[in-house]
Amino acid sequence: MKQTLQVRLSQHLALTPQLQQSIRLLQLSTLELHQEVEQMLASNPLLETEEEFSVSTPELAANAPAESGTEASAGESESGDAPELSAEDFGGTEREDWENGTEGDDFDGIRELPPSSGTGSGDDDGERESQESAETTLAEHLAQQLAGLHLSPEDRAAVQVLIESLNEDGYLEDALDEIAAALAEDAEQREELLDRLRIAHRLLQSLEPAGIGARDLSECLVLQLRARPRSAAQVIAILICKSHLELLARRDMRRLMHETGADEALLREAQLLITQLEPKPGRRFAQSAAAAIVPDVIVRKLGREFRVMLNPEVAPKLRINELYANALRATRGGISNSPLGSQLQEARWFIKNIQQRFDTILRVSTAIVERQRGFFTHGELAMKPLVLREIADELGLHESTISRVTTAKYMATPWGTFELKYFFGSGLSTEAGGEASSTAVRALIKQFVAAEDIKKPLSDSALAAMLEEQGIQCARRTVAKYREAMKIAPANLRKAM
Repeated sequence: MKQTLQVRLSQHLALTPQLQQSIRLLQLSTLELHQEVEQMLASNPLLETEEEFSVSTPELAANAPAESGTEASAGESESGDAPELSAEDFGGTEREDWENGTEGDDFDGIRELPPSSGTGSGDDDGERESQESAETTLAEHLAQQLAGLHLSPEDRAAVQVLIESLNEDGYLEDALDEIAAALAEDAEQREELLDRLRIAHRLLQSLEPAGIGARDLSECLVLQLRARPRSAAQVIAILICKSHLELLARRDMRRLMHETGADEALLREAQLLITQLEPKPGRRFAQSAAAAIVPDVIVRKLGREFRVMLNPEVAPKLRINELYANALRATRGGISNSPLGSQLQEARWFIKNIQQRFDTILRVSTAIVERQRGFFTHGELAMKPLVLREIADELGLHESTISRVTTAKYMATPWGTFELKYFFGSGLSTEAGGEASSTAVRALIKQFVAAEDIKKPLSDSALAAMLEEQGIQCARRTVAKYREAMKIAPANLRKAM
């Protein structure tokens, strides 16, 4: 075998730990970022929080990127380039690599009630119930009721097993025999446990809220109806929920009258009872995602301009521990020879990367507000088509960076709080030769449906025709896709019985 020597040239990107941390921090949500900060504070004694955050703190100012401002005005010129770190700090051109992303994306017949909340009009009972639900989980609520029952230790344990098997909607997804098989080894023990679980299941279904522990929607509704006063309408409603939910969903009045033997008036009364039921009895105990959202950016209208600001509540207030830092400087050989020297450098880089993260979020948010001024002035009907590439090109960043910034980051606006991704959407052609945002088209569809005659609801074809009258070319299938995305039922299910 003849040995030869060959020379090959290749390029590859080497990501330093600091650059990897920058990328990771950028894509974290606010909650995840705070968890990351807590972990760093626990592991690095040279990093600490400060009561009043100020970027002019000597140690922070000496080691942080240049301040680009915590607010910017959309429509005003913004020099706004992200603070540049030196090649020595960032390992050459790694900041550019970071920015350019080269580091290697119901049942319709029943009213869907929102989680219980106060009415805001002095309804103390509703407000108190909402507060209790927010503070108490479904399992805790059921356990409190279970504590008041006189049960044997075995029965109490069996009910507790079933409580732990409930999903967040309050349904028992696993069959009783499957639960028994998972807990008991031999057949005799399994059969004995299954009998006990059947008793425990009836006990569970007797607890509040009504419908808890049901195995399907039909059983859930029947349990709630049985808890109501007995009447002719209640009997018919139970019959419908047991055997004819599909007919109710289709609004097939004639077939329902034939199957139940009820006249039209009694059937409508039964339907009214059913629409007052809760198809997800555990829902009010579930944590509301909307309530947990804290905006990263706040947009306020000042005169004719919109002011874009970082939310001061979400920015970690961090600084270098001066006591430790001064002690390190006083050691023989300096910081570089100290065992804590690496932790000091780690703390400095962490503060830099945190500030760089928020600076990038502010820049992207300001660019979004400038592009979507129509939305901030008039609402979603004025939303324009916008893609990640447009913001990336404007700011000199990579699309992947914009994608990271706009994921799980939220903006508080005069129209509500939205994820930054909400402001991006494709466009549909218009007769004038321009484009209409898909968000604006969905808003129009929602508006048309809200104003329709419930006795003659609009079909997808009719909605497409109405959009065409507005100069927007939208196929029927596209209308159906948008309607389903907004959880609007088809025309036959929106028709009043």
